[in-house]
Parts: sequence; C-alpha cells; structure tokens
Amino acid sequence: MKGCLYLIPTPLGEMPLEYVIPEGTLAAVTGLKYFAVEELRSGRRYLSKAGFKGKIDSLELYLLNEHTKEEELEAILSVLERGENVGLLSEAGLPAVADPGANLVMKAHNKGIKVVPFTGPSSLMLALMASGKNGQNFSFIGYLPVKSDDRRSKIKELEKHVARSGQSQIMIETPYRNNALLADFLQVCSDVTTLTVAAGITTGSEFIATKTIAQWKKERPELNKIPCVFIL
Repeated sequence: MKGCLYLIPTPLGEMPLEYVIPEGTLAAVTGLKYFAVEELRSGRRYLSKAGFKGKIDSLELYLLNEHTKEEELEAILSVLERGENVGLLSEAGLPAVADPGANLVMKAHNKGIKVVPFTGPSSLMLALMASGKNGQNFSFIGYLPVKSDDRRSKIKELEKHVARSGQSQIMIETPYRNNALLADFLQVCSDVTTLTVAAGITTGSEFIATKTIAQWKKERPELNKIPCVFIL
C-alpha cells in the first residue's frame, strides 16, 4: 500500500503557529517522519515549533526547490511508494501554489499516490478577501516580467483586461522589487484604476488597502523586502 503526500501549510511571517495554522494540521504534522522542504533551515525551524523540538534529528528531510533534479524527486516518490507518508512544506505558505512543490504533486498523481491538502494561510486568497475586488472571477498572474519596459507593457495589457472583463488580476513580486513594481503601476495605469496592495499578511505589520492610482500617488507605501500581493 502506498503512502500519502500531505501538503502542509506554513506561516507567512513570524506569528505564533497557533495563530495561523489549525490545530488539526499541527496534530497531523507530528505524526510524520519524512518531509520534503524548500529550505532546510526554515523547514527545521518550522517543524521544531510544530512539535518536534529536540527531535529534529529523528526526521528525514529531502530538499525540494527549483534546483531539485529528477532523480531527487524520484527519491521522495520512492518513500511514498514503499508505504511511508511524506509531508511537503513550502516557503510560500501553501505548498504547490506559486511553488516548486507542484512538480512533486503531479508526479504523485501520475503514480497513483494519494495527495492530501491541509488548511492554512494563502496570501493570495487573504489579499483577495480583503481587497473588495471581484472574488467570483479572478486570475493569478504570478510574477510580471523582470525588465521594466516589458513589465509596464504587461501592466497596460492587464489594466485593459480588467476594464473589459471585470476580472481581478492577482500578482506577486520578489520582495526587493516591490517598490519598482508599484512605481510602474503608478506610471502606467489610469488615475481612476484601483489597485490593492496587501503587504506582510498575517504578520504584526500587516497592511492591506485598495485605492485609486491617484490616491496611491499621494501616499506611496514603503514595500521593500516585505512579502506583497498586488491586485488590479
């Protein structure tokens, strides 16, 4: 009998686990021995807080990130195929959403391995909930182009799509590029277009606001190195 791949959410900041991770999820975590983690150090820190303090050496951790090779993925899958359960952790809050863990999930499905998602914080959904924007028709764009000219062109395209369809457009950015992305929104978009900025979600410095571009121009927040979600 094959094991199960459990998708385990992690906090988006340094809040106490019980504030953002359900008790049932934490209870399930402590029943596992094998974990695939995006970053070893933060994975160990999370598991220690989740109930393995002083017991981390009893666990087997596999590194799974954008550099993971095919044979390394197969090593994780072999654990599942011999009947052991594996927990997948992410640095992104929810595993496999804007996260390299999706590759492992797909391979698990291909091999008939049961995949079980656990409840936890999603910066994308929390931002959408608090935005006041269309929650029935939305699209997650992910990252916009790195080059400024290409990024501005894409923003113009998305703004036109929103005006035409009413569909909310959700975006994220590498934290150190947040200010540059905001500057591009302010330069490219119409003053009457609304933009949601959701920064530091579920942390003590959480900031979520929806304003027109004209309003953002008058009061531009400092977003450098803060995890952020933007919604047009």
